[in-house]
Amino acid sequence: MATEKELKRAKDAFDKLCETLDEMNWHYKKDEEALVVRLGVEGDDFPMEFLISMDAERQLIRIASLLPFKMSEEKHIDGALATSFANYRLADGSFDYNPTDGRIIFRMTSSFRESLIGKELLKYMIDTACLAVDKYNDQFFMISKGVLKIEDFVKRN
Repeated sequence: MATEKELKRAKDAFDKLCETLDEMNWHYKKDEEALVVRLGVEGDDFPMEFLISMDAERQLIRIASLLPFKMSEEKHIDGALATSFANYRLADGSFDYNPTDGRIIFRMTSSFRESLIGKELLKYMIDTACLAVDKYNDQFFMISKGVLKIEDFVKRN
């Protein structure tokens, strides 16, 4: 359970996030009690949904985006290979692939333990998450549908 000090730091980070999104003129929904922001972004191919939350106990900012499709069952191995290769290419964040149901989630974290959170970090996290999801979501989808072969995915990335 988070201490009062940890809760205050999480709330401060949450407030800074909302202030940053307001300055960026982004529309979002916030849950101040849960310290969670939900936002949608238009990507090149798919709309993207992001959940940004503050973990008071662990003192983390978390960004997550569930891709709006599942990898088809016959493409589970290709899905695992593609997400692994994409993760190798990413500087920050990662795609989590669930081979049981074919779901792919992008996630990224940053600690605010014993540190101050600035708007530049928040902008960086949001921009990086959006760029990564937008770059790979359509390719993962095409792999799932058999339109893009894993070998071609590797060559283009």
